[in-house]
Amino acid sequence: MKKSISNVTPRGWGDNCNTWELLSRQDLVVFHERMPPATTEVEHYHNKARQFFFVLKGELAIKTMGSDHILGEHEGLEIPPGELHHVRNLSAGTTEFLAIAHPSTAGDRSFPDPSS
Repeated sequence: MKKSISNVTPRGWGDNCNTWELLSRQDLVVFHERMPPATTEVEHYHNKARQFFFVLKGELAIKTMGSDHILGEHEGLEIPPGELHHVRNLSAGTTEFLAIAHPSTAGDRSFPDPSS
């Protein structure tokens, strides 16, 4: 069956952000994400999953260990396992992007130790 944001139920996260799970397998997941202006996710890392973020519409800021990356439409960035990161929409418009992970990110999200 074809999948799109028109036939997959969205799941809310953060402050009015949405995700549509387009593919969900143990070895691969694909999410279509939508972030309104001035929204952010929580800083985290994945122990096993490698992620690739690809911007469909708007602009996405990704903070990684020691670097800030601004991705425009049709630009992407890979995040290897273990790399602390978070995505932000710093723009005045809505941002849409694909978040692709291998293997699945289910149960593989960790947060930095606040005491370090």
